[in-house]
Amino acid sequence: MNAAIRRLTGLTLALMFANAALAAASDSIASAPSFVLHDLDGKTVRYSELKGRPVVLDFWATWCQPCRASMPHLNSLQSRFGQRGLVVLGVSVDDGGPQRVRRFADHLGVRFRLAMADERVLDQYGPIRSIPTTFFIDRHGQVVRRVVGYIDSETIETYALKLFDR
Repeated sequence: MNAAIRRLTGLTLALMFANAALAAASDSIASAPSFVLHDLDGKTVRYSELKGRPVVLDFWATWCQPCRASMPHLNSLQSRFGQRGLVVLGVSVDDGGPQRVRRFADHLGVRFRLAMADERVLDQYGPIRSIPTTFFIDRHGQVVRRVVGYIDSETIETYALKLFDR
């Protein structure tokens, strides 16, 4: 699962940073697939529990440089808009397990909820061929934007704020 993503990410790393403003984004609207994942503490994370709230769903990995660069932006979103109901959920595609992801997240000071991906969620939201891949889901459960690649702080905030207008 992750070896292919890692190869693709390695090949496109420089391109993603160079073209951050031109990251592949789509505005098509579709219902967000339901999922059941486990967070880093083994607790269940169900999409059904997030319905009615805007969600930023970010697929990432500890070895992905653009993903690392995105973490402060995602932290900021959760801090600034969490009181308004926004949920930021990072879904790790790492093979190393939740303990490795926890160490990484603690080191970076990640303050939003993290879960571990499984093949089912990767298929439902995918195919996920490159990371980071970020989904912006409105309070009605509609995926209003999918972005493949790094998103700068101003752009990610703009996309997140639009979720409140829907």
